[in-house]
Amino acid sequence: MMKQIALALIHFYRKFISPLKPPTCRFYPTCSSYGLIAIERHGFLLGGWYTLKRLLKCHPFHPGGIDFVPEKKIKRK
Repeated sequence: MMKQIALALIHFYRKFISPLKPPTCRFYPTCSSYGLIAIERHGFLLGGWYTLKRLLKCHPFHPGGIDFVPEKKIKRK
């Protein structure tokens, strides 16, 4: 349930808010794409944590660059 709400909020942002602003993202993939991938791959809590960490890096003093969502870890016995 929370996962679907978070994804819907990101989609809302991408459709209605992002077009009103100039493209200024300093990362690839963009922060909204990163959030979608992170929440889809890792769920609401961990994906949300990764997204929050990414958003906190988004400031003029960070160089940006390529920053992919971590892969899901495989549990070994």
